[in-house]
Amino acid sequence: MATDAKRRVRLVYFAWVREKVGLPSEDVELPEDVTTVETLIGWLKQRGPGYSDAFARPQVVRAALDKVHVKPATPLGAVREIAFFPPVTGG
Repeated sequence: MATDAKRRVRLVYFAWVREKVGLPSEDVELPEDVTTVETLIGWLKQRGPGYSDAFARPQVVRAALDKVHVKPATPLGAVREIAFFPPVTGG
């Protein structure tokens, strides 16, 4: 008997990431094989041209899991919210 291994999370986009994706936030069901920030970005890039453009240079996009900044290899675990934003610069 198959089980639904997908889990629902809220994705939040800031600054130019939001502009390219075209949404401030969305609720999505993540496939079972999306287990890290890095694999999530790979999955998002395949969702359409706006996502592909927003994550074309994943090394410059920062992520936060439940408001805690993390590295790309960080496991998603039981996270409820994932935020993506460009690096913050001083000025």
